[in-house]
Amino acid sequence: MQPSREYWFNTKTKEVEYGPQSISLERVGPFSSEAEAKRAPEIIAERARKIREESEAEEKWD
Repeated sequence: MQPSREYWFNTKTKEVEYGPQSISLERVGPFSSEAEAKRAPEIIAERARKIREESEAEEKWD
């Protein structure tokens, strides 16, 4: 059985980690590739924007 290949983004050092190396409060993930983990801040911002837009759309219908 092969170990899973997961990448994490360390929010403190702004570095990509292979496997969960730092404490959970300082990392985001897992991601399936190093390239995806490097984009973690962008991905988080995109997801937050989408959630905000969906929430605003729901408020209009309330």
